[in-house]
Amino acid sequence: MNHTEQEKAKMIRDQYAEKPHTDLDELRELDAAVKRPAKVFAYSYGSTGSLVLGTGMCLAMKVIGSAVAPGVAIGVAGIAMVSSTYSLYKKMLDKRRAQHKDKIDEISSRILGENK
Repeated sequence: MNHTEQEKAKMIRDQYAEKPHTDLDELRELDAAVKRPAKVFAYSYGSTGSLVLGTGMCLAMKVIGSAVAPGVAIGVAGIAMVSSTYSLYKKMLDKRRAQHKDKIDEISSRILGENK
């Protein structure tokens, strides 16, 4: 076996080796846990709003019926949902960041070697 094959074998073996859980891993996991619910909400709410908007447009343009007035009302509701998605996402994210700020500061300080 030549030197290059040995290096490749080591790289592959290292991918499967148990790695110790570090403070940086914990910080990444906490950061993801803070952001994930807000992202899931924003994607779900925004997608639902766009579907409501599309349904309203189809009704207003008589594609799936002939209900122009209700179609416009439904479309406006969809526009309101889509337009408010970012504001709601931001509020939710800010609230979750405030809830977990102390723990994130503590872990970050340990990583950076700061004494608090």
